[in-house]
Amino acid sequence: MSSNYKQDTHTKRANRNQVMVKVGQKFPLTIKRLGINGEGIGYFKHKIVFIPGALPGEVVTAKVTEVQEKYLQARVVTIRTASPDRVTPVDEFADQVGGFELEHLAYPAQLKYKEDLIRQALEKFQPKGWQDYTIKPTLGMEDPYYYRNKVQFPVRKYHGDIIVGMFQRGSHDLVDLPEVHTQDRLTMKIVRQVAKILAELSVSIYNEDKNKGVVKTIVVRSSATTNQAQLTFITNQVDFPGLPALLEKIQTSMPEINGIFQNVNPGRQSLIWGEETFKLWGADYLEEEILGQSFDLSPRAFLQLNYEQMLVAYEEALTALHPQATDRLVDAYAGVGTLGLSIARQVKEVRGMEIIPEAVADANHNAEINDIQNASYEVGTAEQILPKWQDEGWLPTALIVDPPRLGLDSKLKKAILKSQPNKMVYLSCNPSTLARDLVDLSKIYRVDYIQPIDMFPQTPRWEGVVKLSKRSTSK
Repeated sequence: MSSNYKQDTHTKRANRNQVMVKVGQKFPLTIKRLGINGEGIGYFKHKIVFIPGALPGEVVTAKVTEVQEKYLQARVVTIRTASPDRVTPVDEFADQVGGFELEHLAYPAQLKYKEDLIRQALEKFQPKGWQDYTIKPTLGMEDPYYYRNKVQFPVRKYHGDIIVGMFQRGSHDLVDLPEVHTQDRLTMKIVRQVAKILAELSVSIYNEDKNKGVVKTIVVRSSATTNQAQLTFITNQVDFPGLPALLEKIQTSMPEINGIFQNVNPGRQSLIWGEETFKLWGADYLEEEILGQSFDLSPRAFLQLNYEQMLVAYEEALTALHPQATDRLVDAYAGVGTLGLSIARQVKEVRGMEIIPEAVADANHNAEINDIQNASYEVGTAEQILPKWQDEGWLPTALIVDPPRLGLDSKLKKAILKSQPNKMVYLSCNPSTLARDLVDLSKIYRVDYIQPIDMFPQTPRWEGVVKLSKRSTSK
């Protein structure tokens, strides 16, 4: 039998299998593992099947919702054999909106899953010595609920009533959320009370279809150490009819609010925040204490959404860094300086950088209010500023990076590999980009260990602290 005949037969069989799978088709499916988005993964007709809500070890009846060349999307029709780790979500809407992808999975199994995520990523990218990396058990929460210290909820009118909550997955249909169990209680109390006041005062609410109206989103951030909160209205325009009465009502009914702001973001924008923010009433900042330091937060300042686990992550980063009095530390992707300033008293000097000017202003302000004189922050990217410091003769001995989900910029990696500080700590929020970055970093650095931390219980989001030490030789 000729090889051409065999190849043609295989191609016809593969094509026939692809044609046979159609949207709406049902079939039994055994779930092998969870994917990076918390969805169950199985295989049917030589194709990978992604099926949200299904758990490893389960046998389900799946119904195809999407057919692509290399994969299928499906939904669960019935669960024939349930996983012993399946639990009932406490949030009734968990399958409708984002942020609850794992609430049907028992919490100890969630922690194991987050160890598996980094193992999958390492196996895919295979940085130097990856098989021997020490991956510690995930550090979880005693109570994995009520942890989010900030809420950003769109507000709309529906049949004459004001509703506030989150958009249904894959749509712009708003789901009204009177209670969210992953959200800090104070933020939810305020957002619901503000929505009630908006209705009582007939304040103009944004209509996305008509691109008219004023109030688009309510943002509330709470402080774990002061029990105060900061309120921001994101609006479609600068003009805010009825504002004096609204401010008076909020001040008298919610003494927990220490400052009220307005951010202007006109039109149908996918981004929540606009460029212009100004204070309407009260304090300029919300105060938070982190590892013995005070931090003033403006409305757009970045702070981890889980205060309790942020402290765990920062303590782990400090332990991994093992700061010395002679260290010159670079705090890359510094935000408002929370991590670098927490270490500053233990090292000779801290220099940080951040691309958002307001964040840099906040970081230098926070250094000042804490009487920290050996730390300074500049506006710009790490890949621009680190080489500049090197050219000026300032060479770091230690480095902390806390990049966004996209990971390290390629130019920054080159700058790191050129400057080669003796020790490095990488705080990651994405196991895939971490593993990718370690391909380059592991040429110079030894990965001493990876410590997963559950920053976002009930979700597939991953966080981890990586300790890296310079190898004795780059070979």
